[in-house]
Amino acid sequence: MAALQPLKFLTVSPLSKHTATVIFVHGLGDSGNGWKPVADMLKANTALSHVKWVLPHAPTMRVTANMGMEMPSWFDILSWGPDAPPDEAGMLRTVHGVNQLISAEVDAGIPANRIVLGGFSQGGAMTVLTGLTSERKLAGLVVLSGWLPLADKFKAMFSPPTKSVPIFWGHGTEDPVISFQRGVRSVEFLKSTLHFADATADAPQNGGINFNAYDGLPHSTSDQELRDLTEWLKKVLPQEE
Repeated sequence: MAALQPLKFLTVSPLSKHTATVIFVHGLGDSGNGWKPVADMLKANTALSHVKWVLPHAPTMRVTANMGMEMPSWFDILSWGPDAPPDEAGMLRTVHGVNQLISAEVDAGIPANRIVLGGFSQGGAMTVLTGLTSERKLAGLVVLSGWLPLADKFKAMFSPPTKSVPIFWGHGTEDPVISFQRGVRSVEFLKSTLHFADATADAPQNGGINFNAYDGLPHSTSDQELRDLTEWLKKVLPQEE
């Protein structure tokens, strides 16, 4: 079997001394460049100037549900809808690649508890799968318009040390691609099956899920969601003294 190729990525450098990293995984058909404006905006906040952003690019592959068209994708989508059979092998390849990015940060001197992993849509699903099946407990996870993949196997794959990781979960109530209800069910699975707690609003760094519903928001982010995310990041990745 040929070795898996490392993921290509875009780096957005911090404005002050680098003491924390956010790795953010884009959605279907996008690239790391699509989230660069967000990284540029958030790093300009003086309370987050120490954060480096790593924005990986998905490989190009044929997506079955899109009539076999080639596009950037983290895994194949066999058909649309929540009951479609998952491309488990493709998902696990992505988990391997994202873990390599995390390892590179750790090897460069940024400890796992100063690294946040996040993603949008497909990238959100890969954030859940990577962040909660690793032996490393990260500083936090960000899931925007995402879902919990491989639900029938997730309990067996779950890594107990990650149960107290802080999670920021945002989802629009009018999402026509990944339904709001699918996001809610994913969070309920984490709470009921894996016994995750709700985060406290003023201390998300202590762990638990911070679930944010955005009325009227379709399959995208919003200014309000990014404001909420900024405040959450300030708490889970504070500047070091």
